[in-house]
Amino acid sequence: MGKVAAKIKVMPQSPDVDLDALQERLEQSLPEGAKINGFERDEVAFGLVALLPTVIVPDEAGGTEAVEEAFGEVEGVESVSVENVGRV
Repeated sequence: MGKVAAKIKVMPQSPDVDLDALQERLEQSLPEGAKINGFERDEVAFGLVALLPTVIVPDEAGGTEAVEEAFGEVEGVESVSVENVGRV
C-alpha cells in the first residue's frame, strides 16, 4: 500500500506560545507509523502564527484522524485542521 501526505494547520492558543517548543511537542506526539516531512509557518493575524506540518501516514492507518487527535492534545494547541491531503 501507499502513503498519504497531509498538510495540517495547527493554531497555537496565543501569539505568546513558543513555536519551536510547540513544534517539538508535535513531533513527539505522533502516532506510530506517522512522520513529519517538514514544517511551514503561516502568519495569521495580530502576531499569531500557525504551524503547517506535512505529515506522512501509511495508507492502512485509515487517514489522519489519529494524528489530528494527537496534535489536539498537545499543550499550547488551540485547534487542528487538515488543509490538504494527497497520496505519495
